Amino acid sequence: MRIISGLYKGKRLIAPKQLPVRPTTDFAKEGLFNILNNRLYFDEVSMLDLFAGTGNIGFEFASRGCKNITSVDAHYGCVSYIQKISEELSFPITAIKADVLKYLQHATGSFDLIFADPPYDFDHETLSKLVEGVYTNNLLNPQGLLIIEHTKHLDLSDISNFQESRKYGGSVFSFFS
Repeated sequence: MRIISGLYKGKRLIAPKQLPVRPTTDFAKEGLFNILNNRLYFDEVSMLDLFAGTGNIGFEFASRGCKNITSVDAHYGCVSYIQKISEELSFPITAIKADVLKYLQHATGSFDLIFADPPYDFDHETLSKLVEGVYTNNLLNPQGLLIIEHTKHLDLSDISNFQESRKYGGSVFSFFS
């Protein structure tokens, strides 16, 4: 995986092989950040990264100047890796080990952008609960954006607050506002 822009543009990061992750491809990540470049001032964004995995998306936000990032993942190895890289690169990332759906039930604070990259085997109902958890606990600022990465075989357009979706290969980013 590599950071595609910002202070650490081009930096390659090698995640441990034993992590149970499916990192966002560079192709999909470039497409996503092309959209976000026109919508955000990264240095003004507070970001919540759910199902953070290797921290790929959070690292990209940090490299672009985001000052407040919270990364949540249930796997200890993922959280350790995110903490290690954050310390090495002086990224403003707080890594939390927690089951994301349980975390959403008790989370506090609010964010300008929430990115969720759940396992691709999550079904429509589970992803709907994810969206509901974000909005029920007021985790998204009024002008904020929730983005869920999911398989192209799911359509989330019937979930409340859906705005649009963009497809990149086998991945889809669904946007909620």
